[in-house]
Amino acid sequence: MIELMKKEIHMNRQKGSAVSQITLDDDFIVPDTLDDVSQVLIDNGEIQIESSRAQGEKVLVKGKLLFRVLYRKEEGGLQALGGEVPFDETVNVPDLDEHDYTQISWTLEDLNTSMINSRKLSIKAVVTLEVRVESLYDAEAAVDIETDDAKAEVLKRNIEVAAIAARRKDTYRIREDIQVSGSKPNIETILWNEMRLRGVSVRPMDGMVHLDGELLVFIIYSGEGDHTPVQWMEESIPFSGEVELTESEEEMIPAVGVRILHRSIEMKPDYDGEMREFGLDVVLELDMKLYKEENVELLSDVYSTGCEILADTGEACFDRLLARNICKTKVSDQVTVKKPERILQICHSSGSVKLDEARPDEDGLHIEGVLEVSLLYLTDDDTEPVGASVEMVPFHCVAEAEGIDGDSVWQLNLGLEQLTAVMLGGDSVEIKAVISADLIVLQPVRESVVTGVRTEPLDVKRLQQMPGIVGYVVQPGDSLWKIAKRFHTTVDNIKEINGLTGDALKPGDRLILVKEIK
Repeated sequence: MIELMKKEIHMNRQKGSAVSQITLDDDFIVPDTLDDVSQVLIDNGEIQIESSRAQGEKVLVKGKLLFRVLYRKEEGGLQALGGEVPFDETVNVPDLDEHDYTQISWTLEDLNTSMINSRKLSIKAVVTLEVRVESLYDAEAAVDIETDDAKAEVLKRNIEVAAIAARRKDTYRIREDIQVSGSKPNIETILWNEMRLRGVSVRPMDGMVHLDGELLVFIIYSGEGDHTPVQWMEESIPFSGEVELTESEEEMIPAVGVRILHRSIEMKPDYDGEMREFGLDVVLELDMKLYKEENVELLSDVYSTGCEILADTGEACFDRLLARNICKTKVSDQVTVKKPERILQICHSSGSVKLDEARPDEDGLHIEGVLEVSLLYLTDDDTEPVGASVEMVPFHCVAEAEGIDGDSVWQLNLGLEQLTAVMLGGDSVEIKAVISADLIVLQPVRESVVTGVRTEPLDVKRLQQMPGIVGYVVQPGDSLWKIAKRFHTTVDNIKEINGLTGDALKPGDRLILVKEIK
């Protein structure tokens, strides 16, 4: 009686991805409560995915473009408006299964807001949707045997695998109040706000994951009182906290994407009842995968000197952690802002990192992209005191990952660590930035595994033809296991007879082999 002892290793397989690009084109009527538009100054937008549903080999994605526009009024001064453009998109995903896990990411490739007339705006955008498909599966492998034959010989080997330990989405909330400095007027209207993440890191702990980073906030507001100039302020809000994750352990390897899911800002009165505070409410979405490196002992071969044991073999695929790397690259460029007015001062700069290509090479993952920088500045024109410009700065970096190839599976998160924009004189601006690339690479490895065993009686005739004792000269590629199995003996028997204390052999060694029959 002989049975295999098997172990199931939880794996996360990336089945593939599909990309769909959609064009949004809509006209937006300025609400009656707002003033006429004289000039569009700044616009920004983000995609909100409302739902996604798998249907056969398709994923139905429903979402909307949320846009916001800061414009100059015809009688002077600034005003802001916002709106949304809904969309439904069907993305074809070959080999999609209803139990697969789909992850949807988006890139706003282009957003253009232009005037049709003073009461109507044209909103055009190009959006790229990427659907990544993953599936959980158990790689089953034999690790030992149970047998009534006490003299069965077993050969094992160790492999390193990266098993999936946890995969979950969760949220983290940031609530904060920002006070207006004493030198600034009270708040009358919030005209514009931007919120971006910087320096976010996620670290597994026992039973939870620890999250920290910075929330960068930029606000433009109109102050109370006649002839009060437009005000702006910037704040960096550090945050730190934990999200419960029962399966998490400190030594696990994180692959976590963090993005702003929801944001809101409101004016609030201070203790004296004056409007001198901004209340922030921000919700972050954490798309978490935690991997655990395991040393798994696999059954490689089995035989017995008392009976014939026949092993059936097959192939199983395991993931091995190839690289875990966070690299940073410096970006520096001088750009010329082509505007009719003279720039007096840059009052705000913000940037977003966009990936063009990620290509594996022998020295690592080559990353090509652009840093899109939005500049807000003051001019010497009293009728148009505020201007804006968007500049593109290309970048290239290499994230080290020795051994990466076309079969490797990687997750890459790009972030912006630092950004400065400084006037050099005239219309020239120097942009400096630090871009981070957080990379984890898994390498699929196919291993031969034992899938079944069965016993048969010994071939007595063949055994009788084998010599009972023989001298043997070790050949290249030989091992004690191969020799023992071939000459119907055991590794322990060979070592005892020949006075060997270890398993090492070299070609030309001479051994005495004694046939063993039980």
